[in-house]
Amino acid sequence: MQKPSALAIQPCPLKHTQLEFSKPLVMGIVNVTPDSFSDGGEFTQPEAALKQSLQLIKDGADILDVGGESTRPGAEAVEVEEELRRVIPLIQTLHEKGVGVPISIDTSKAQVAARALEAGASIINDVTALQDPEMADVAAHFQSGLVLMHMRGVPRTMQSKPIAYTDLIGEIRKHLQNATQKARDAGVAENKIILDPGIGFGKEFTHNLEITNRLEEIRFDKRPILYGPSRKRFLGTITNKETKDRDAATVAACVAAILHGADILRVHDVGAIQDALAVASALRQNQL
Repeated sequence: MQKPSALAIQPCPLKHTQLEFSKPLVMGIVNVTPDSFSDGGEFTQPEAALKQSLQLIKDGADILDVGGESTRPGAEAVEVEEELRRVIPLIQTLHEKGVGVPISIDTSKAQVAARALEAGASIINDVTALQDPEMADVAAHFQSGLVLMHMRGVPRTMQSKPIAYTDLIGEIRKHLQNATQKARDAGVAENKIILDPGIGFGKEFTHNLEITNRLEEIRFDKRPILYGPSRKRFLGTITNKETKDRDAATVAACVAAILHGADILRVHDVGAIQDALAVASALRQNQL
Protein backbone atom coordinates (compact mmCIF):
# COMPACT_ATOMS: atom_id res chain seq x y z
CA MET A 1 0.00 0.00 0.00
CA GLN A 2 1.23 3.48 -0.83
CA LYS A 3 1.68 5.38 2.41
CA PRO A 4 -0.34 8.56 2.95
CA SER A 5 1.48 11.84 2.46
CA ALA A 6 -0.46 14.03 4.88
CA LEU A 7 2.51 16.24 5.74
CA ALA A 8 2.82 17.28 2.09
CA ILE A 9 -0.77 18.44 1.71
CA GLN A 10 -1.00 22.13 0.82
CA PRO A 11 -3.14 24.36 3.08
CA CYS A 12 -6.35 25.74 1.60
CA PRO A 13 -6.64 29.54 2.07
CA LEU A 14 -10.14 30.91 2.65
CA LYS A 15 -11.51 34.43 3.04
CA HIS A 16 -10.82 34.89 6.76
CA THR A 17 -8.89 31.75 7.65
CA GLN A 18 -6.98 28.80 6.23
CA LEU A 19 -7.61 25.07 6.34
CA GLU A 20 -4.51 23.32 7.67
CA PHE A 21 -4.11 19.56 7.29
CA SER A 22 -1.64 18.65 10.01
CA LYS A 23 -4.56 16.62 11.42
CA PRO A 24 -7.83 15.39 9.91
CA LEU A 25 -10.60 17.99 9.79
CA VAL A 26 -14.26 17.25 10.46
CA MET A 27 -17.01 18.74 8.31
CA GLY A 28 -20.37 18.73 10.08
CA ILE A 29 -23.46 18.23 7.91
CA VAL A 30 -26.43 20.59 8.25
CA ASN A 31 -29.24 19.52 5.90
CA VAL A 32 -32.01 22.10 5.74
CA THR A 33 -34.04 19.80 3.50
CA PRO A 34 -37.29 17.87 3.88
CA ASP A 35 -36.03 14.77 2.07
CA SER A 36 -32.36 14.00 2.78
CA PHE A 37 -31.78 10.29 3.28
CA SER A 38 -30.62 10.51 6.91
CA ASP A 39 -32.08 13.59 8.59
CA GLY A 40 -34.56 15.00 6.09
CA GLY A 41 -37.08 17.29 7.75
CA GLU A 42 -35.31 17.57 11.11
CA PHE A 43 -33.72 20.96 10.52
CA THR A 44 -36.04 22.73 8.09
CA GLN A 45 -37.04 25.28 10.72
CA PRO A 46 -34.50 28.10 11.27
CA GLU A 47 -34.30 27.58 15.03
CA ALA A 48 -33.66 23.85 14.68
CA ALA A 49 -31.03 24.36 11.97
CA LEU A 50 -29.20 26.99 14.02
CA LYS A 51 -29.30 24.84 17.14
CA GLN A 52 -27.89 21.88 15.22
CA SER A 53 -25.15 24.01 13.67
CA LEU A 54 -24.04 25.37 17.03
CA GLN A 55 -24.10 21.86 18.53
CA LEU A 56 -21.87 20.54 15.73
CA ILE A 57 -19.39 23.34 16.41
CA LYS A 58 -19.49 22.58 20.14
CA ASP A 59 -18.82 18.92 19.32
CA GLY A 60 -15.69 19.88 17.39
CA ALA A 61 -16.66 20.57 13.77
CA ASP A 62 -13.92 22.35 11.83
CA ILE A 63 -16.28 23.21 8.94
CA LEU A 64 -20.07 23.43 8.63
CA ASP A 65 -21.59 22.17 5.37
CA VAL A 66 -25.04 23.66 4.77
CA GLY A 67 -27.22 22.07 2.09
CA GLY A 68 -30.70 22.87 0.81
CA GLU A 69 -31.13 20.16 -1.83
CA SER A 70 -31.07 16.43 -1.20
CA THR A 71 -28.52 14.39 -3.15
CA ARG A 72 -29.89 11.00 -2.09
CA PRO A 73 -30.41 8.44 -4.88
CA GLY A 74 -33.51 9.34 -6.85
CA ALA A 75 -33.74 12.87 -5.47
CA GLU A 76 -35.57 15.42 -7.59
CA ALA A 77 -34.06 18.80 -8.39
CA VAL A 78 -35.02 21.86 -6.32
CA GLU A 79 -35.67 25.27 -7.88
CA VAL A 80 -33.09 27.98 -7.22
CA GLU A 81 -35.41 30.23 -5.23
CA GLU A 82 -36.50 27.38 -2.96
CA GLU A 83 -32.93 26.33 -2.31
CA LEU A 84 -32.00 29.93 -1.51
CA ARG A 85 -34.97 30.20 0.86
CA ARG A 86 -33.70 27.18 2.75
CA VAL A 87 -29.99 27.99 3.10
CA ILE A 88 -29.38 31.75 3.05
CA PRO A 89 -31.03 32.69 6.39
CA LEU A 90 -28.97 30.08 8.25
CA ILE A 91 -25.71 31.08 6.60
CA GLN A 92 -26.37 34.77 7.31
CA THR A 93 -27.17 34.05 10.94
CA LEU A 94 -24.08 31.90 11.44
CA HIS A 95 -21.90 34.53 9.79
CA GLU A 96 -23.38 37.34 11.88
CA LYS A 97 -22.80 35.32 15.04
CA GLY A 98 -19.13 34.90 14.13
CA VAL A 99 -19.19 31.17 14.83
CA GLY A 100 -15.47 30.80 14.15
CA VAL A 101 -15.52 27.96 11.63
CA PRO A 102 -15.74 28.17 7.82
CA ILE A 103 -19.16 27.63 6.26
CA SER A 104 -19.50 25.49 3.16
CA ILE A 105 -22.47 25.66 0.81
CA ASP A 106 -23.45 22.23 -0.53
CA THR A 107 -24.94 23.08 -3.91
CA SER A 108 -24.58 22.36 -7.62
CA LYS A 109 -26.07 25.72 -8.67
CA ALA A 110 -23.85 28.73 -9.34
CA GLN A 111 -26.62 31.16 -8.37
CA VAL A 112 -27.03 29.53 -4.98
CA ALA A 113 -23.27 29.37 -4.45
CA ALA A 114 -22.86 33.07 -5.24
CA ARG A 115 -25.61 34.15 -2.84
CA ALA A 116 -24.27 31.87 -0.12
CA LEU A 117 -20.75 33.27 -0.49
CA GLU A 118 -22.15 36.79 -0.29
CA ALA A 119 -23.99 35.77 2.88
CA GLY A 120 -20.86 34.48 4.60
CA ALA A 121 -19.91 31.05 3.23
CA SER A 122 -16.31 30.56 2.09
CA ILE A 123 -16.38 27.09 0.48
CA ILE A 124 -18.45 25.64 -2.36
CA ASN A 125 -19.13 21.90 -2.09
CA ASP A 126 -20.20 20.89 -5.59
CA VAL A 127 -21.18 17.23 -5.95
CA THR A 128 -21.46 17.65 -9.72
CA ALA A 129 -17.89 18.96 -10.14
CA LEU A 130 -18.81 22.04 -12.20
CA GLN A 131 -21.69 20.75 -14.31
CA ASP A 132 -23.11 24.24 -13.93
CA PRO A 133 -20.93 26.15 -16.44
CA GLU A 134 -20.90 29.26 -14.23
CA MET A 135 -19.79 27.55 -11.00
CA ALA A 136 -16.05 27.81 -11.63
CA ASP A 137 -16.42 31.51 -12.40
CA VAL A 138 -18.25 32.04 -9.10
CA ALA A 139 -15.52 30.23 -7.17
CA ALA A 140 -12.84 32.29 -8.91
CA HIS A 141 -14.67 35.60 -8.36
CA PHE A 142 -15.17 35.02 -4.62
CA GLN A 143 -11.82 33.23 -4.20
CA SER A 144 -13.65 30.50 -2.30
CA GLY A 145 -12.60 26.99 -1.48
CA LEU A 146 -14.01 24.47 -3.97
CA VAL A 147 -14.82 20.82 -3.34
CA LEU A 148 -15.03 18.80 -6.57
CA MET A 149 -16.75 15.41 -6.30
CA HIS A 150 -16.95 12.43 -8.61
CA MET A 151 -20.48 11.29 -9.40
CA ARG A 152 -21.87 9.05 -12.10
CA GLY A 153 -24.73 10.99 -13.68
CA VAL A 154 -26.99 13.04 -11.38
CA PRO A 155 -28.62 12.11 -8.04
CA ARG A 156 -31.86 11.17 -9.80
CA THR A 157 -30.10 8.57 -11.97
CA MET A 158 -26.72 7.86 -10.36
CA GLN A 159 -27.68 4.43 -8.99
CA SER A 160 -29.34 3.23 -12.20
CA LYS A 161 -28.08 -0.18 -13.29
CA PRO A 162 -25.67 -1.27 -14.53
CA ILE A 163 -22.97 0.54 -12.54
CA ALA A 164 -19.69 -0.52 -14.07
CA TYR A 165 -16.15 0.84 -14.19
CA THR A 166 -13.24 -0.46 -16.24
CA ASP A 167 -10.76 1.24 -13.90
CA LEU A 168 -12.59 2.61 -10.85
CA ILE A 169 -9.77 4.61 -9.26
CA GLY A 170 -8.34 5.72 -12.59
CA GLU A 171 -11.71 6.95 -13.82
CA ILE A 172 -12.43 8.85 -10.59
CA ARG A 173 -8.97 10.44 -10.68
CA LYS A 174 -9.33 11.44 -14.33
CA HIS A 175 -12.78 12.94 -13.70
CA LEU A 176 -11.40 15.04 -10.86
CA GLN A 177 -8.33 16.06 -12.85
CA ASN A 178 -10.57 17.29 -15.68
CA ALA A 179 -12.76 19.25 -13.26
CA THR A 180 -9.69 20.71 -11.57
CA GLN A 181 -8.31 21.88 -14.90
CA LYS A 182 -11.66 23.47 -15.73
CA ALA A 183 -11.58 25.31 -12.40
CA ARG A 184 -8.01 26.48 -13.00
CA ASP A 185 -8.89 27.70 -16.47
CA ALA A 186 -11.60 29.87 -14.89
CA GLY A 187 -9.09 31.35 -12.46
CA VAL A 188 -9.56 29.20 -9.35
CA ALA A 189 -6.24 28.86 -7.52
CA GLU A 190 -4.97 25.30 -7.29
CA ASN A 191 -4.57 25.53 -3.52
CA LYS A 192 -8.30 26.20 -3.08
CA ILE A 193 -9.39 22.87 -4.62
CA ILE A 194 -10.40 19.83 -2.54
CA LEU A 195 -11.02 16.38 -4.03
CA ASP A 196 -13.94 14.07 -3.15
CA PRO A 197 -14.22 10.57 -4.68
CA GLY A 198 -17.99 10.51 -4.08
CA ILE A 199 -18.67 7.58 -1.76
CA GLY A 200 -22.14 6.25 -2.62
CA PHE A 201 -22.62 8.49 -5.64
CA GLY A 202 -22.98 6.12 -8.57
CA LYS A 203 -21.07 3.36 -6.78
CA GLU A 204 -21.85 -0.22 -5.83
CA PHE A 205 -21.01 -1.73 -2.43
CA THR A 206 -17.64 -3.09 -3.57
CA HIS A 207 -16.76 0.22 -5.24
CA ASN A 208 -17.13 2.05 -1.93
CA LEU A 209 -14.86 -0.43 -0.20
CA GLU A 210 -12.23 -0.20 -2.94
CA ILE A 211 -12.27 3.61 -2.88
CA THR A 212 -11.74 3.61 0.89
CA ASN A 213 -8.84 1.18 0.67
CA ARG A 214 -7.18 3.03 -2.24
CA LEU A 215 -8.03 6.59 -1.31
CA GLU A 216 -4.50 7.94 -1.52
CA GLU A 217 -4.23 6.85 -5.17
CA ILE A 218 -6.86 9.45 -6.07
CA ARG A 219 -4.74 12.35 -4.86
CA PHE A 220 -2.82 14.59 -7.26
CA ASP A 221 -1.06 17.97 -6.94
CA LYS A 222 -0.92 17.61 -3.13
CA ARG A 223 -4.64 18.37 -2.89
CA PRO A 224 -6.61 17.40 0.23
CA ILE A 225 -9.12 14.57 -0.01
CA LEU A 226 -12.61 14.78 1.46
CA TYR A 227 -14.27 11.48 2.42
CA GLY A 228 -18.02 11.34 3.10
CA PRO A 229 -19.34 7.94 4.22
CA SER A 230 -21.74 9.18 6.87
CA ARG A 231 -24.62 6.72 7.51
CA LYS A 232 -24.53 5.54 3.90
CA ARG A 233 -26.04 2.37 2.51
CA PHE A 234 -22.80 0.41 2.20
CA LEU A 235 -22.38 0.71 5.99
CA GLY A 236 -25.90 -0.64 6.44
CA THR A 237 -25.03 -3.56 4.18
CA ILE A 238 -22.09 -4.40 6.44
CA THR A 239 -23.81 -3.87 9.80
CA ASN A 240 -27.45 -4.57 8.96
CA LYS A 241 -28.32 -1.30 10.76
CA GLU A 242 -30.86 1.32 9.76
CA THR A 243 -29.67 4.75 8.63
CA LYS A 244 -29.85 6.50 12.02
CA ASP A 245 -27.97 3.65 13.71
CA ARG A 246 -24.86 3.82 11.52
CA ASP A 247 -22.76 6.39 13.39
CA ALA A 248 -20.43 3.78 14.89
CA ALA A 249 -19.98 2.26 11.45
CA THR A 250 -19.30 5.76 10.09
CA VAL A 251 -16.52 6.21 12.65
CA ALA A 252 -14.92 2.92 11.58
CA ALA A 253 -15.05 3.90 7.90
CA CYS A 254 -13.52 7.29 8.67
CA VAL A 255 -10.66 5.76 10.65
CA ALA A 256 -9.89 3.44 7.75
CA ALA A 257 -10.04 6.38 5.35
CA ILE A 258 -7.63 8.45 7.43
CA LEU A 259 -5.11 5.62 7.39
CA HIS A 260 -5.42 5.70 3.59
CA GLY A 261 -4.99 9.46 3.28
CA ALA A 262 -8.28 11.26 3.99
CA ASP A 263 -7.91 14.86 5.15
CA ILE A 264 -11.53 15.95 5.71
CA LEU A 265 -14.34 13.74 7.04
CA ARG A 266 -17.89 14.82 6.23
CA VAL A 267 -20.23 13.43 8.91
CA HIS A 268 -23.54 13.95 10.66
CA ASP A 269 -22.39 13.10 14.20
CA VAL A 270 -19.23 15.10 14.84
CA GLY A 271 -18.99 14.21 18.52
CA ALA A 272 -18.88 10.47 17.81
CA ILE A 273 -15.81 10.79 15.66
CA GLN A 274 -13.33 13.11 17.39
CA ASP A 275 -11.58 10.65 19.74
CA ALA A 276 -11.33 8.02 17.03
CA LEU A 277 -9.84 10.56 14.63
CA ALA A 278 -7.22 11.62 17.14
CA VAL A 279 -6.06 8.01 17.43
CA ALA A 280 -6.17 7.42 13.68
CA SER A 281 -4.25 10.63 13.04
CA ALA A 282 -1.52 9.56 15.47
CA LEU A 283 -1.29 6.17 13.78
CA ARG A 284 -1.07 7.79 10.35
CA GLN A 285 1.70 10.14 11.47
CA ASN A 286 3.63 7.13 12.77
CA GLN A 287 3.51 5.57 9.28
CA LEU A 288 5.27 8.48 7.61
